[in-house]
Amino acid sequence: MPDEISCERCAQSAQLTQPPQSEALRTRPRYDSETKLSWVLAGLAGLLGATAFTHSAGYFVTFMTGNAQRAVMGYYAEDGWAASSPWLAVSAALLLVGFVVGVVSASLCRRHLWPTRPYSTTVLTTLALVLATVLDATLLGGPELPLPFFPILLMTFGIGALNATFVDKHGEVSIPLSYVTGTLVKLGQGIERHHAGGELTDWLGYLLLFGAFVVGAGIGGFIGLVAGGTYMLAIASLVCALTTGYTYYYAGHHRLWS
Repeated sequence: MPDEISCERCAQSAQLTQPPQSEALRTRPRYDSETKLSWVLAGLAGLLGATAFTHSAGYFVTFMTGNAQRAVMGYYAEDGWAASSPWLAVSAALLLVGFVVGVVSASLCRRHLWPTRPYSTTVLTTLALVLATVLDATLLGGPELPLPFFPILLMTFGIGALNATFVDKHGEVSIPLSYVTGTLVKLGQGIERHHAGGELTDWLGYLLLFGAFVVGAGIGGFIGLVAGGTYMLAIASLVCALTTGYTYYYAGHHRLWS
């Protein structure tokens, strides 16, 4: 009996000396497989955004804040400014609509077509890029021309769908892939928590997500230098298709399917 009492006291003492863990740490390990996959897809978003920007009239397919400002400034900017064209205002507004339609489409597909395959949203992005490539090659433009507007609109739709990849149990986006502003805000908050006694992991993950986007943008810029028009779209479509295949393999290997 004395030995049993001694063991119980030792166990209670060990529990008291263990550092407290937050609910987030108990339910989801830091830098789990899903988080690592988000770095890959953030790089893809950066790549697509850079390729579209370098071979168009400066359209944003990832930066919806910029499109919202262009949609307004096209009517109020002084003549001679780059943002003073009414068409740029209308086209920026259409890109906003295309992005939202991409998010809605991916969310509907998640709910009705692939409820147990949430990362299949990358398929929509690939299909949008392939369609943009075919249209640019056969109807709208060509390999030596700047990208027409409609392929850019399809790319924006694909980026919107891509951003609906990671959601929480309530259906809200948990990891925004192209929302760099929000990522930097969370990075700053994590640095403050670390300074107040938190952990390095409070902000390092957001830095890696931002870094993946920047690296992807650098790769996309290089693609834009060596290929133009239809060729650039075809390369971007191939990269997106390979990333989709890797996503399926990675999610299946790490059992990320819900």
